[in-house]
Formats: sequence, structure tokens, C-alpha cells
Amino acid sequence: MKSLPAESSRGAMVGAPPFGSDQLVTLDNWQLAPANRWGFQHTRELVPTARISRGHGPVRELVRDERDVLDVVFDVDGERQSVAQLLDETQTDGFLVVREGRVAAEHYFNAMQPDTPHLLMSVSKSVTCAVAGRLVERQQLNVDAPVTDLVAELIGTGFDGVTTRHLLDMRAGIEFDEDYDNLDADVRVYEQIYQLRPRIDRDLPADALAYFATLERNGDHGGPFRYSSILTDVLAWVLERASNTRFHELVSRELWSPMGAEFDAEVTLDRHGNAMADGGICATLRDLARFGMQYLLPSSDRTFQTVPPLWVDDTIRGAPDGPAVFETLGAQPGFPPGSHYRSGWWIRSSVDPFLHASGIYGQNVFVHGATQTVVVKLSSWANPLDRRALDATAAAVVAIGKYLE
Repeated sequence: MKSLPAESSRGAMVGAPPFGSDQLVTLDNWQLAPANRWGFQHTRELVPTARISRGHGPVRELVRDERDVLDVVFDVDGERQSVAQLLDETQTDGFLVVREGRVAAEHYFNAMQPDTPHLLMSVSKSVTCAVAGRLVERQQLNVDAPVTDLVAELIGTGFDGVTTRHLLDMRAGIEFDEDYDNLDADVRVYEQIYQLRPRIDRDLPADALAYFATLERNGDHGGPFRYSSILTDVLAWVLERASNTRFHELVSRELWSPMGAEFDAEVTLDRHGNAMADGGICATLRDLARFGMQYLLPSSDRTFQTVPPLWVDDTIRGAPDGPAVFETLGAQPGFPPGSHYRSGWWIRSSVDPFLHASGIYGQNVFVHGATQTVVVKLSSWANPLDRRALDATAAAVVAIGKYLE
């Protein structure tokens, strides 16, 4: 394990207690640079969270076989770049490479440590969908059934006719503005309900469950792929009903503990204790790698395999019309033909396979099947979306995998 120097959070929250308004990280600024360099590693100090326990079972040991991958080079947008440059230029907080179950590289920046829980943003969606796979395997959940079969409170709302599969694949015709740069967009307004921002709109529903019922239908359910974070939160409600278990306890029981996590994780809550399943999970770098390894099939080690292999295979293959509906948004930069979105994962190739779980501000878990490599990169980008940084990371993953062969 190596800890490399990098840009700090510029003096945020310095002191005991911290003094000076220019140092404070608050709900007003914690997602904005440079405050997010501190905020993403201290989420539970800003927002209420519930513990996702690792339980009392054995830890999945990660055997170390370290290699120097920092000098590995790759091309992005016609420019040559090294892994070291990528990590330096993209506000990296943690970077971990695992090949065939062995740690090839592990680097921490910005004061992050191995036991630091980092906000995962939308990688949380991939975790939530993995839990769905567990319930499907035990026939506790039918993904093709209407969600109203389990959540009667949604009868008569925009979610009438939506199935669990529509939620998993972002194909529900629900109106939801996902413009991260617009503070008036739905994706930013609902952060007030989930306590990620100060509550300034007093007319908002009291909690997330009441908010879901206000969303209207504006398209066909089962139609085109339309990325909508709120769908994963509705999915979490469905999972809770199917299992009669609160979300954080469900993730612990079905995924975190049996996969051999080393540390507890956590998830942010609204004022009534509803988990923000679409983007509120926080976890350590190594445990996120353990999660990514669940999607690295085939593997000789099934001791800690908790996500059903059939679910993983279905995620990678996707729906027959998956690529077609994925392309309805127009050209997807960095995604080759045949790409699709399935059960919380972005599938770049079903052949290799090559897939990733991704969250805004630079949270990524890449799985490269051809080289049996998992790469985790946790970041605190200045902007919610940075297509070049994402494409560069994808190119780096392929280059690293080939280098380690």
C-alpha cells in the first residue's frame, strides 16, 4: 500500500473545533469544489446515516501482488497520458487495482485512508441492484411484476404500470429532470428531502416516499432508456417490501456481510429514516473492490460470491433491445456500439466483458473481464460530470489490465 502526496482539501475544517468561515464545510457547499474534497470523506458528519454492518463473518482477504502501474500509458482523445497523470489531474482520493483476486496497486490521496468511508454517489445504484438480484434468486421478487403489487401506496400515481425491471434498467416513463448543474432541477430539489441540502422549499413533501407519489408520467413505461436517479430509490422501497427489511439491514444481510467486507458501510437518510439508495452509500476503497469482484466472472473462488452468477450474466448480456434503447439519447461519447445499461451498470462491451458502476464527481468501479481486472477510483471532481475524465479512466483500465497480463 502506498500513500502519495496530492492536492489537499485546502484547509477545510482545520482546527479543534474548526474556526473561520472560509474553512467550514456545510450543507450549502459540501458538494462543491474544493469543499467536496473534505465532504465526500466525512458525509456522516453532515447528513444522518444508517450503518450497513459488515457482520461478524470472515473478511475476504485481498492477497497483495503489487506492481507499479503509475507509468502505464494510454491514449485518450488522441493524447498520450500516464496513469500517474490521470490520478493527479482528476482529483483522485483513492485508487485500487485488483487482478485475479490480488491487489496490484493501492494508492490514497487527499488524506483518505484504508478505513475511510467515501461517498459513492450513483455507484450506490449498482449496490442496490445487486441486492435485487439476491431476492430474485430466492424468488422473493419478480422483476416483471408491477411495483404496485408490493407498494400499494403507488397505485394511482405515475408509477402505475411500472415494473421492477423498468426501475432496474431506467426505462420508466417518469418525468424527472436530471440536470446536475441546475439547482432547480428535480435531481437537486429532491436533495432537500434527503437532507443533502438545506431545506428551503417548505412545500416539499415530508419524506421521500411521499415525494415519489408527486412524480408524473410523461412517456411509455418500458420505453427508451432515460437515466433517472429517483427510480433506484423507488426500487429500494420495493426491495424493503419484498423482504420486510429496512434497506441498510438488507444490504448488510444480502451483500456486505456475505461478500466478506472489511468495514461497515453507511447510507444517508431522509428525515423519516428512508435510505437514499440511488446515491447515498459510503464505503471504503477495498470493500468497493470486493463488490466489483462479484461481477468478475468466471472466477475460481466462489467462497464470497453473493451476487448470483445468473444475475451477473444477465446484467452483462442485457435486454435484447438494450443497445437500441440506450442509443435513443443520441451519440454516447466513449460508448461503442452495442453498449447498454442494465441493473445499475453501464455495459461497454458484453463480449470481453467490460462494464462499470459510476457516480457523479468521479466515483467508478470498472470490471474488465478479458484481463480479470477490477479498478476502483474514488474522486472529488470539480464538476458533477466530466466525460473526458471518465473516458480516460476507462482507457487506463484497459491499459492496466493488458500490462498486468
